[in-house]
Formats: sequence, C-alpha cells, structure tokens
Amino acid sequence: MHAYPSELAAVAWAKWRALERLSDPGPCTTRSGALPDQAALEQLLSVAYHASLLHEENRPVQFRLLVGDPESMPANDGPPEGLHRLRFTEPRTFDEGELRRLAPAAKYHRALIGVSRIGDAFGIWGVVQSGPRWLESARGGRALASPVPSDAIVVSVLEVGHVIVKVGDVKLAELRAGRIVGSALDVFDAKWMRAQFDSYRRDLGVEHQRRMAGAGVALDFEGMRTISQQMVKRLLATMRDAHHGGMIVYVPQASVTALLRGALHLKYAFADDDARRRYRMLMLGVMRELALAGAEIEPPPDSVGYALYQHSLRESIVVLDEAIFEMSQLLAGLADVDGAVVLTDQLEVLGFGAEIIGALPDVTTVRHSHDLEATTYDVVPIEGVGTRHRSAYRLAAYEPGCLAIVVSQDGGVQFVKSLDGAVTVWEHGQTLI
Repeated sequence: MHAYPSELAAVAWAKWRALERLSDPGPCTTRSGALPDQAALEQLLSVAYHASLLHEENRPVQFRLLVGDPESMPANDGPPEGLHRLRFTEPRTFDEGELRRLAPAAKYHRALIGVSRIGDAFGIWGVVQSGPRWLESARGGRALASPVPSDAIVVSVLEVGHVIVKVGDVKLAELRAGRIVGSALDVFDAKWMRAQFDSYRRDLGVEHQRRMAGAGVALDFEGMRTISQQMVKRLLATMRDAHHGGMIVYVPQASVTALLRGALHLKYAFADDDARRRYRMLMLGVMRELALAGAEIEPPPDSVGYALYQHSLRESIVVLDEAIFEMSQLLAGLADVDGAVVLTDQLEVLGFGAEIIGALPDVTTVRHSHDLEATTYDVVPIEGVGTRHRSAYRLAAYEPGCLAIVVSQDGGVQFVKSLDGAVTVWEHGQTLI
C-alpha cells in the first residue's frame, strides 16, 4: 500500500508529541502552536505533495515552505546569519498552481515560501531568503549556525512525491517513493560503523603523536572521527545531487590483494603512491593544526576536537577543510562512472569503475534493519532491486569485512554489510537534504 499526505501528517504529529516529552529533543524547539493541528497539517501537506507532481517550464517543482507568521521575524535582518523576509502586499492563494509559479523565485537551497493560517485556510504571505548555511551540517561542512529558527516548521519538497516535515533541524516525517520514513537512521552513529574504522583511527593517532613529539594540546579522537564522517557525508550529498546513482566500497586493507584477484575488477586502478593516501595526509594535517591552535588558547584546554575545527578561522584549518571538500568532490565524480569506487578501510583510494565478479555467494534475502545495530529487522527478498544493489549484497556475503554504500538514482542511500553472519542493509536518512 502506498502512503499519502494523511499518513505523513499522522506520523509527523506522533513524532512531535514524542519530542515534547523529551527533556532534550535535540536541535529543535517544540513551541506550542508552531505545528498546525493534524487536520490542517494534512491539508498543507496535500497541497505540497500535489505541487511536487507538477513541472514549471520542464523544470521539477522544488521548494521549501516556512510555516509561521511573518511578524515573528524581524524586518531588518537577513543572510548569512538571519532571515530576510519579504511580505506581499496581499496574501496569495495557497494551492499547487501558485507554488509551481513561485518555486523558481524561491530557490530551494537559499529561500523559502512563507505560509501561515489565514482564517480557516492557509495563505502565502511572501518569500524568505535564508542563504545556504542550513545545508552545511547536513552535507558534511563545518557547521555554521542556521538562520532558520529552531522552532520553525519547514516543509520541503525535493522531487516528485518526496515531502519532508521538520522542526528546526529535526525531521518529523518523510514521504518518499510512496513510503513513510519516520525517525531517520544516521548510520554513522552505529557501533559497528565505529568498529569498521577503529584500526585506521588508532594508526592515525599513533602517527600523529610520533610527529608531534609532545607539541600542542591533546586531541579528542571522537572529534577526529566526526571530521572523517563529514567527508563521507559531503561525498554522499554530491552523489545524490547528481541523480546518477553510484556505489562506494570500503575493503579491509589486509584483504585488498585477494579481493582484486577475485571478487573485484578495477577498470581504473590508481598507482600505489602517496597520492592514493592523500586523505590520510590531510587528516594528519588537521590534527597537527588543531593541536597547535589549542596550545594558543588561554588557558590551554585539556583537549580540542571537532568544536574547534567547526569554528576556527585559522587559515591553515580553513585550507585543509577546503582540501577535504575537494576530496569528496573527486570521489563523487569518480562514482559517476559505471562501477564502484573502491577505498580501503584506511581511506586509501584504490580506483574506480570496479566490477564485482567471480563465484560469489548467491544472496536471495537480506536483513532490512530498523535500528542502528540491527536488533530488529525484516528478512526481505531481493527481487526488485537493481544490479548495483545485488552486487553489493553478494560482495558483503563474500567478504564480511567490506562495507558498501549504494546511492540510488532516486536519492536513496543504503549501507550494506554482513553483520552477525547475515547481509544487512540500513536506509540512511540524515545526509543530504
């Protein structure tokens, strides 16, 4: 059965009530009255959903709605740190035709269409320029404070039938491809994901300490893990934007030779030199500059980590962050070629255009996980998935140490790994919107 705006509204309201019961709901504020009642929310989402089915001069209709009164925003503010709200002299009718006409003027990544209740219905009161800062954290950039308030209700329409409801930076519910997605999984927080790259982080820490020889302050290595994750999030965001699909495969360093002789054929293999290990060099550079920057703080902190990396204006850190961003862009470009981009679990780039070949195990079902550690899951047949997904499943069954990330043309992101002897998949929902 397909889901529609009525189900989306019900899930959003259930999540809202759950957030209200929490002492710390995260980066949002569940202000009373901010979320329209369920019937009104259903009406709002129905119009947004049907607008997503339209086109404006052969362009898809893509927009964000800011649900709230214009009087709640100052008239003399604007990006990058605030919202620049412009009111119409007369409100416009809130319907799919008006949204189709306004969407090109309110660019999805930088602006919103202002909507509020006017009597018993909704009306469009104007446009709001936000700038792109709200995207930085989700896409893996150094986090900058979003000008969108933490209590703002935002409805995003990304593509046909794809509607998301958020409060602040917290997703309430998502409708995509006829399915309701409630609380999205951030797979990067899984314990098995941390274990996947433990040896890489340990080796990096040892190398950093050897190079620094006691100089600078200590590092918070949890923060270093976050910086590595941000690179991958940037990569996945760029791949989704391309609407081409692609696959990234991480293989155990110890298994590289065996895999390249059997299960993986690299059409474009890179020479074994320092260029393949550039990301490692960039990370060591970040660690060095953070340690030195921490030593310049008075009084020096016990340790420094991601918070300093996020906000530091130190030129060397800014340049390194830009270099890491370019690594993400490079890998995303490689993923546009048919076949997989292959890296080791030490983040060494082996090549791209990889085919998964050979006498690999047949996989007829996979575990579709409902939580980060796959304590609850459905066993589902793989009929209906494409060749890219099937190849990832077979590789995971063949070499349990591999991790595959598959990006679909429709924007879905699936993590694939053998866990507890079974091929398991996770739908990742925190990366790209």
